[in-house]
Amino acid sequence: MGKRCLRTIQKPTPSILFPLHSPGKYVILFYKHNNNYNTEQYMHEQHRSRTKKRFLAEGLENFEPHNVLELLLFYSIPQKDTNEIAHALINRFGSLSAVFDAPYEELMEINGIKEHSATLIKLIPALARRYAVESSTDASQTFSTLSQIGEFFVSKFIGATKETVYLLLLDNKYKKIDCIKIHEGSVNSSAVTMRRLVEAALYNKASMAVLAHNHPNGLAIPSPDDMFTTNEAARAFSLMGIEFLGHILVAGQKYVNILK
Repeated sequence: MGKRCLRTIQKPTPSILFPLHSPGKYVILFYKHNNNYNTEQYMHEQHRSRTKKRFLAEGLENFEPHNVLELLLFYSIPQKDTNEIAHALINRFGSLSAVFDAPYEELMEINGIKEHSATLIKLIPALARRYAVESSTDASQTFSTLSQIGEFFVSKFIGATKETVYLLLLDNKYKKIDCIKIHEGSVNSSAVTMRRLVEAALYNKASMAVLAHNHPNGLAIPSPDDMFTTNEAARAFSLMGIEFLGHILVAGQKYVNILK
């Protein structure tokens, strides 16, 4: 049998065997196919698949902050490596919570973050807050300690970007009657009138009341207006025979009771 002639055009994928005119001689032509698919894309897809499966199996507890963002950005950046973008976000803002609290416009300054990604990031704390509020609206909710009330308001203020005042009303067994938004803006005696607080408590036949507000971008340290409003509220509720349990000030994951 004569010698065979082999000629490779590129790294082999599928091959076709063609006979030459001379008997017993062949040429093998290798060709490349599917030009839109490559090894790098395949690796990205496998990495995304593994990350999603890990989340479904373990939750986020063991994820590094950038891994959380990387996973989130899968859903707004379908074709690009999101790991570098996630690192850039953490480097710019310092922490996972700071990324979620960052203004929309500043998120858009990060290379790779477009409108859909910035909106998705801002959606997360808003969803968390909505979930926390709705999961705590059970009419049978009863508090046994002031710490539980403090944690209730920490959850309620998740993702809040504006200073907001709430009035929590309880019956004589510490069962929640209602939690009413009183005001959105800075806390002072002109914005938060004692008449409105007392009328809300009397209308709902509350035995106890708790005032609460947040410092979105500050510390859990009461201002002079906070102290004045707290003292006025304590006096007004006392005159009506309603026990005033305190004024909860929330900043991030921390809170203080101004009255205690």
